[in-house]
Amino acid sequence: MFILRSVQENDLKSLYKLSTIMTFINLPPDEDIIKSKIESSIKSFNHPSKHFAKNYYIFVLEDLNTNEILGVSMIHAQHGTEEEPHFYLTVGQEKKFSETINTGFVHGTLKLGLETDGPSEIGGLILHPDQRRSVQKLGKQLSFVRFLYMAMNPDRFKPIIHSELMPPLDKHGNSPLWEAVGRRFLNMNYTEADILSRSNKEFILSLFPSENIYQTLLPIEARESIGKVGKETEPVKKMLESIGFKYAYEVDPFDGGPHYRCPLKDIKLIKEKITGTLVSKPVNESAEPRDVLIAFKHPEYDFFAIKSKLYVHGDGQVSMDSEIIDKFKIELPQKITAIPFV
Repeated sequence: MFILRSVQENDLKSLYKLSTIMTFINLPPDEDIIKSKIESSIKSFNHPSKHFAKNYYIFVLEDLNTNEILGVSMIHAQHGTEEEPHFYLTVGQEKKFSETINTGFVHGTLKLGLETDGPSEIGGLILHPDQRRSVQKLGKQLSFVRFLYMAMNPDRFKPIIHSELMPPLDKHGNSPLWEAVGRRFLNMNYTEADILSRSNKEFILSLFPSENIYQTLLPIEARESIGKVGKETEPVKKMLESIGFKYAYEVDPFDGGPHYRCPLKDIKLIKEKITGTLVSKPVNESAEPRDVLIAFKHPEYDFFAIKSKLYVHGDGQVSMDSEIIDKFKIELPQKITAIPFV
């Protein structure tokens, strides 16, 4: 049995262990940094700041059979402020034409931009390698749980939700776009620049080209990576598109990975959320069973959810398998929110 819940202080060792198995900037193998992230998340769940940029929400996937943390996903309530802008490259076109020789070209362009009143960002999805392609679709559960929380608390997030996807990297883990552009202006490797940008973005505005970058001047490997996703990220891209996200014609200034966005109110999972009163009610033929992620009150956690079947009755009431209610000692009746899991 797997549960999805808000991170807790005693998850530190488990998260550190996960960070040593897989290398992610959002979960570095550093106990002090992880501890700070956990503390920030707990504060956000309990007492969110009116300054959204300070609010980070971390969700964990726990295997109840082993008590292991198998994955993490995150929401940053605001990505992009006056102090720490959201930087991007706009992907555009510029037309050139000469009447003298009756010749014209359409050039692909990249231009640095920034946003100081940015959107909410979903990211930081990390799943233990052994659990990929699980029949329980654990990666999908970790991804969807963020939308469940936003459906329950829309006032804690910005009207636009943003996601940055990983582009294809070469066999050494380098970005072709970074090698063609970034390295020439910033004099550091891709990983160093990416890590530095998490704490200080001044160098981007100071050193990066401010005018149009013509894609025709870039090596073919760099041109072909712009706005594309790596093979492992393709399922994430398809999932986002299926629930309403669209390519924003913006890419990461370092690696060219695409940015996807959707208004919070238009995200399919949130539009189709299920609310009702969870009661102890026998299932009958009129009840409609649905596969959902459902959140309900739990005495130990600020947020708690599971994947389950939910029976929707026509009277504003919903019910679940009594074994699940007994297992988690769910108080009845109580108001619940669920989103489709399809």
